[in-house]
Amino acid sequence: MLKINKKFGKVSSDKIIKKTIEALKKNGMNAIMVENSNEAKMKVLELIPKNAEVMNMTSMTIDAINISKEINESGNYNSIRNMFAKIDSKDKSEMRRLGAVHDYVVGSVHAITQKGNVMIASATGSQLPSYSYGAGKVIWVVGAQKIVKDFDEGLKRLYEYSFPLEDERARKAYGMGSGVNKILIINKEFQPDRITIIIVKEKLGF
Repeated sequence: MLKINKKFGKVSSDKIIKKTIEALKKNGMNAIMVENSNEAKMKVLELIPKNAEVMNMTSMTIDAINISKEINESGNYNSIRNMFAKIDSKDKSEMRRLGAVHDYVVGSVHAITQKGNVMIASATGSQLPSYSYGAGKVIWVVGAQKIVKDFDEGLKRLYEYSFPLEDERARKAYGMGSGVNKILIINKEFQPDRITIIIVKEKLGF
C-alpha cells in the first residue's frame, strides 16, 4: 500500500472555507458552504430539474451522500448511466459521446486552492471532457478537507493523498491500480452559472 499523507485529510476551518468560496466566485464559479452531507444532497437535488439529462461520475463523495442512487434509480431523471446499459458495449464512440456531452454532470474534485483554482486527477480522463466543457451544468460536491493553500500543495495532495486512497480502492474493486495520468485545472469558468461547487464541512471522499 502506498503511503498516505494524512495532513490532507484534515477539514478546513470556516474561515478558510469562506475565503475559498469568495475566490471561486471571483473566478466565475458559484460556491456555497453546507454543514453536512444531508444538506449537500438536498442542495444537489434542488439544482437539477426533474427529467433533466444527468451524468453522475464515479466518485466516493457522490456515493457517500447517495446521489448516484437517486439519479440512476429514482426515475426522476434521464440517467446517462442507464443509457450506457442500453448501448452495445462495442459502440465505444457512442459511449464517449454520451459520457462527454449532457445537460448536467454531478461529481467531485481532488483539490481546491484558496485562490479559487480547481484540480481534478484521473486515470483515464473519462470525466474531464464533461467537466471542462461538455456538460451544460457542472455540480461538484467537495469535502472541506480538499482545500489547499496553492497549486504546489494541490499537486502534493493529488499524489500523496487522493492517489494512494484511490489506488487502494481500485485494486479492491477492479483488481488493478489507478494513476494520476491526466490532470484538469480550472482557473476560471467563462460561462456564467455553469459550475456550482458545494463545499461540505465534513471529510468526504478522497
